[in-house]
Amino acid sequence: MAKQVVPEAARRRRRPTKQGTVLSEKLIVQTALRMLREHGSAGLTARRLGAVLGADPSTLYRYFAGLDDLTRAIGEELMGRVLDTWKATGEWRSDLRALGQAIHASYLAHPQAAVLTASRVTGRPREIAVDETILGILRTAGFPDPDAVVVYHAFIDLTLAFAALDAGSLALTDEARAADEEMWNSTYAELPADTHPHIAATARLLAGRMTHSAYPVVLDTLLNSAAEQLVWARARRYPHTASTQKP
Repeated sequence: MAKQVVPEAARRRRRPTKQGTVLSEKLIVQTALRMLREHGSAGLTARRLGAVLGADPSTLYRYFAGLDDLTRAIGEELMGRVLDTWKATGEWRSDLRALGQAIHASYLAHPQAAVLTASRVTGRPREIAVDETILGILRTAGFPDPDAVVVYHAFIDLTLAFAALDAGSLALTDEARAADEEMWNSTYAELPADTHPHIAATARLLAGRMTHSAYPVVLDTLLNSAAEQLVWARARRYPHTASTQKP
């Protein structure tokens, strides 16, 4: 089913679809995002996508080698959108925190698509631009290349893991999500102290926290650890001045 993708200039339709629109890769991705939001991954097929676009399904293969290629393009779109609004300040911790929160928010805005794409590596230009930005922040801050790669790896995997986890909850039906969240009050809060003393002691606190994402807390933990790592890196490079420098 997969075919060789036609070059950009050659694959443009010369006439509108039945609905009067001119197909483009961007339009197809945006339409696929809408279909995922409305119907989930099971509802995204070439036939249905073609019907929504008013085009023969075979036309889609002029833009994408197959549905897996389209999935990568959707992932790139979610990742790449963060650079449309994110602005660097020059302070590496603030910049990484803001960038991580922007990536997380971009995926959560499309939970069905996030579940489908968060674990994928697209190799596409906008995703590459985000990776280049992250590594640039770290190397400019003074992280040696081996340390920069370790922090980059932890940062991007942490962000996408929480994006997938939190999107998975949002992708549930309202009833299922409400039932899961209520479990902290209906079940955990009712456990007796004689059999579950630690849960009983913290039940109220658990109910208040466990329905929210832990990503901001864990992100700050990672950045604090990276800051300490940077101090040690500076100490190795400039042993007489590192003690006076801020992470």
